[in-house]
Amino acid sequence: MPSHSLPETRLLHILEAVAFGVIAVDVEGRITFMNRGAAQISGVNPQEALGRPCREVFKSSLCEGECPLTRALEAGESQFQREAVFIRQQGRSVAPVRVSVVPLRDSEGNIYGAVKSIQGYRLAEVLAEGRPYRWEDFIGESPQIQRVFDVLKVVAPSAVTVLIEGSTGTGKDLLARIIHHRSPRAARPFIKVNCAALPETLLESEMFGYTRGAFTGAERDKPGRFQLADGGTIFLDEISELPLALQAKLLRVIEDREFYPLGARKTTKVDVRIIAASNKPLHDQVEKGLFREDLYYRLNVIRVYLPPLKERRQDIPLLIRHLLHKKNLERGTFICRFDPEALERLLNYDYPGNVRELENIIEHACLLCQGDIITLRHLPWTLREEAPPDAGPPPEEEERRRLLEVLQRAGWNRTRAARALGINRTTLWRRMKRLGIETPA
Repeated sequence: MPSHSLPETRLLHILEAVAFGVIAVDVEGRITFMNRGAAQISGVNPQEALGRPCREVFKSSLCEGECPLTRALEAGESQFQREAVFIRQQGRSVAPVRVSVVPLRDSEGNIYGAVKSIQGYRLAEVLAEGRPYRWEDFIGESPQIQRVFDVLKVVAPSAVTVLIEGSTGTGKDLLARIIHHRSPRAARPFIKVNCAALPETLLESEMFGYTRGAFTGAERDKPGRFQLADGGTIFLDEISELPLALQAKLLRVIEDREFYPLGARKTTKVDVRIIAASNKPLHDQVEKGLFREDLYYRLNVIRVYLPPLKERRQDIPLLIRHLLHKKNLERGTFICRFDPEALERLLNYDYPGNVRELENIIEHACLLCQGDIITLRHLPWTLREEAPPDAGPPPEEEERRRLLEVLQRAGWNRTRAARALGINRTTLWRRMKRLGIETPA
């Protein structure tokens, strides 16, 4: 009976002709085959690679984390299109690649090796891709984050209003974008309004638009953010800073889905989904008389709380690995890990600026690091000091001391100080006011 399987020599010729790298490994991860494409990507002669461990030949940014080859060999799980950075054997050049791995099984289902495909790509093209946001983009495996996902994965496909509360830098903006892209409105606009960044005199015209002649200088009609978001989602960030007068107008939009642009005599109807975010508990703002109670209950249909990073420490290693990999891809570098002392400082730091501050720290370290491993000297000066014991939230005096140190080091330049803390200038100003810190004359 004739066999329909390809002879081994013909199969090898086919593998040599494909336009991407292919390697095969045994159950111990040692290379048993490598085609020309893999040799071009790695800069290694195939004859020199045979019999050597894969991670020794193909040094990748995935090797120190969750290696796809290890998962394929140990758990039998196929891995597809994992992004990585490879370091070439000759010199310090790097190559961005996509990696896929499939385990090889015998007739009884036992794993005896794996096949790994490696496809190079132009980094600029990938960074310019406008792919939709996914749940996986929000990094976190802690119970607190999983509870948020459990709620929002059910809620996202609907048009219900969502309120996201949490400290500055916890990822409210990212979560709002994920909700939008996981909804039927994904193809429609996502419009963000930062209620704290716009002056009160401009906020109403920015949100609701105006007609020609509504005020001096209004030479034409201008649509507001609500009109631009028609059919899609509007994200009202830092909504606790919305003036009371505008809160009443926003309430009408939520109730009637219509509003009057400035200077208009007819209402404008819109179909928008509202996602609001606040770094202050809105219930407390209601009790202080700073936020309308009726608007609060209109917004508080589905409420989720994003905890600060120090309350979900088990997510810190995941975020460090993710952010380091992201910076490698952006910069075309190959930094594989932190040394134990630097990693210990990162794991025990409180992160008052949350995930945003952690990302700034990683970027700072990647800029200073000229080798493969980030050490303590590559971290910002605030982390090079002795790490404080983990005794819960720092007292107000300690927060004031830290803020003063950052301001003094920045020469009392608020823009530089805010960047160092991973927050915006408005948030920095509020903290200074709360802690009684005044700029020297």
